[in-house]
Amino acid sequence: MLQSFYQEEFLEAGCDEAGRGCLAGPVFAAAVILPKDFEHPVLTDSKLLTETIRYDLREYIEKNALAYAVAAVDNVEIDEVNILNASFLAMHRAVDQLKLQPEYLIIDGNRFKKYQKLPHACIVKGDEKFYSIAAASILAKTYRDDFMNKIHLEYPHFGWDTNKGYATKKHREGIRKHGPTSYHRTSFTLLPSQLELFELTSKDTDCTVGSMS
Repeated sequence: MLQSFYQEEFLEAGCDEAGRGCLAGPVFAAAVILPKDFEHPVLTDSKLLTETIRYDLREYIEKNALAYAVAAVDNVEIDEVNILNASFLAMHRAVDQLKLQPEYLIIDGNRFKKYQKLPHACIVKGDEKFYSIAAASILAKTYRDDFMNKIHLEYPHFGWDTNKGYATKKHREGIRKHGPTSYHRTSFTLLPSQLELFELTSKDTDCTVGSMS
C-alpha cells in the first residue's frame, strides 16, 4: 500500500509529469494536495493502470483532493529549454495554480529545479510509493491523453489516439510519409538513422542484414 505523506510537519503536494519521452505534443504535469489520512485501494502509478481505471481515479482525485492543478509546456518551449527543464517548468506551473499554498513538495524522479523557497524531496518511483504523487501521475497522464486525442483529429496519420505521441512504428511511418507537424518536437530525433531504417526494413522482409557500402 502507498503512503499518505512523506513528512508530517508541512502541507505537502505531490508532483509528477507525463509525456517526457514523446516525439510530439506538450509535456503535462500535475500537483496534488491530499488529506493526510487519504487512502485508496487501487491508486498507484498511472502506467500500471488501465485507461478506464485512470479516468475513474481522475474523477475521484478531483473530488477528494484538498487542491490540484494541471499545467503544460508545449513542444515549442520544449525545443527552446530542453525536455528536462520543460518538465520542471510544467511542475512549477502546476504548483503556481494550486488553490492552497503547499509548504513542501515531493517529486517523482531523482531531479528537480527548486520551486521558489519551498523544500522538496525527489523520490525515485515516487508514484508507486506516495498517494499524492500517484494522483499527480493520473491527472498529468489523463489530461495529456485528452490533448493528444484532440489533435489526433487534426492529424490522423500518426496514430496519436493510441500512441499519444510516443515513438511507435506507426508514428514514425507517419512522419516519414507526411513530415513533421507543428506539434512535433524538432529537437528530438523524429526518425531513426539510416542504419536503423535499413535494419528495420531487413527484419520486416526476413532478409539477413549484410554490410552496407
